[in-house]
Amino acid sequence: MFKVYPKQLLTYYLQEQFRYYHLVFLGLLALSGAYSITYLMGQNQVKSSLNPPSVQVAKVVTNRPSSIKVAVVKINKQKAVKSVWNLPQVQRKAKEIKTLSQGTIDVGVVVSSYPKTSQPFYTVKVLENHPDSTTSPVYWFRVSSSNGAIQPLDLVSNKYTNLTNWNPDGI
Repeated sequence: MFKVYPKQLLTYYLQEQFRYYHLVFLGLLALSGAYSITYLMGQNQVKSSLNPPSVQVAKVVTNRPSSIKVAVVKINKQKAVKSVWNLPQVQRKAKEIKTLSQGTIDVGVVVSSYPKTSQPFYTVKVLENHPDSTTSPVYWFRVSSSNGAIQPLDLVSNKYTNLTNWNPDGI
């Protein structure tokens, strides 16, 4: 009715089936470990040199930059905004806009970009704030983050110029 197989065949089959898989797994594990070790050794190379008698010093050489450039910021954005707002040309234009609009349009100052290592300046915009929540730019300035020097944008040449040479009213 039922055939009974000898136990030898079943154990022989199991031994044959699982004989090499653990060796293949260990081989792959060893290869990945060797690769990661060589990768890490490539990141931090250890060099040694002999100094006076029997003294050995190891130096770690890394592939990282030794210095990082950082924008030096001596003034904050509030000082940049106040220095632009207190300019006589900006005050005169704000008063003119307020008068001509009969008090419906306000003038505001906002920082549109912050100092970076490539450009250590605050970019400050003078804007008209309309009653319908729209804004219109009036002037653009660049304020140095290290010394607070103000440079207005000349709209004709589209370049920042010296504040003493800037004449926005054409007078």
